[in-house]
Amino acid sequence: MSWLSFRTLTGKSVAVALIVGMLSAAPAVAAERGSVTNLPLPRFVSMKASEGNVRRGPSLSHRIDWVYKRRNMPLQITAEHGHWRRVQDRDGAGGWVHYSLLSGVRTAIVEVDLLNLHARPDPASPVNAQLSLGVVAELRQCQSEWCELSAGGYRGWARKGAYWGVQPNDVFE
Repeated sequence: MSWLSFRTLTGKSVAVALIVGMLSAAPAVAAERGSVTNLPLPRFVSMKASEGNVRRGPSLSHRIDWVYKRRNMPLQITAEHGHWRRVQDRDGAGGWVHYSLLSGVRTAIVEVDLLNLHARPDPASPVNAQLSLGVVAELRQCQSEWCELSAGGYRGWARKGAYWGVQPNDVFE
């Protein structure tokens, strides 16, 4: 194992990682988990509400920096504190949002001019539709290189990398 894999570990975890690393060929990497939900960090969610205040800190007493005004917009949770989640949008801007404004429904925002939605996860398959830059689509499922998206009554598969809201290694149904 390389030294870099130990830099994020502290205390007793280091000794355990050293032993595990010596016994296995694959490097041991500690997955960060939320202190409140025990879900992975970072992770993607979407805005449940059509409007949500983004605050400087995790409480109502903190100043509102801006307001998100796009329902279903994908956001990435980077931290948790009580009923608050620190989120980040595709531009890297973020702050603290109350958890009740967020949904576990996965969405993505198109980052190319025209994104082809294929009938199957195969570039040779027919194109069902094209999504314009900035369209927010629901992520229905993801495989290693492709995700199935749904927007405006259209559904199809697109390669990862042309939209924001999914990690390269995300796989789910």
